[in-house]
Amino acid sequence: MVELTGPSGKMMLLPEHSPSADLIMIATGTGVAPFRAFFRRLFVEPTIASSRFTGNAWLIHGVTDRSAALFADELQTLQESHSNRVRIMHALSREQLNPLGGKMYVQDRVEEHGEELFERMARGAHIYFCGLKGMMGGVLKSLEEVATKKNLVWSEVVKQWKANGQWHVEVY
Repeated sequence: MVELTGPSGKMMLLPEHSPSADLIMIATGTGVAPFRAFFRRLFVEPTIASSRFTGNAWLIHGVTDRSAALFADELQTLQESHSNRVRIMHALSREQLNPLGGKMYVQDRVEEHGEELFERMARGAHIYFCGLKGMMGGVLKSLEEVATKKNLVWSEVVKQWKANGQWHVEVY
């Protein structure tokens, strides 16, 4: 007998009722695995999801360097074959610098593309977070900074995204 444990529930499911919604996926390290599954279900395998999905899929993946980017070749090929709908970005903390000259982390990418992220969310996108729990503090701070620049109250924005079912978190 083998016992398995792990996350359970409905946080990391594709949105069934809005197949045109964009998907924004933010991951660190091995947190990219469920997003690889998303990409496969949406663009590779003959699934109901692939036949219905008309949105865009955008992944921001944070790792130390290119050698640590899991599934990088597969994701790159997918981006090339679906360039109008798939976007893959890396935040390589030991290879790239953020605008202030420090290490590049996922929160820096989030802030760098914050305006677009908020626009997509306003149009009904779903945002997913998976990976180390420690990433959430920096990402939330970056999202709050973007909200502030847009004269929005972050606590109200995130409350609305959660109420709309657009906010999905599975961190460990």
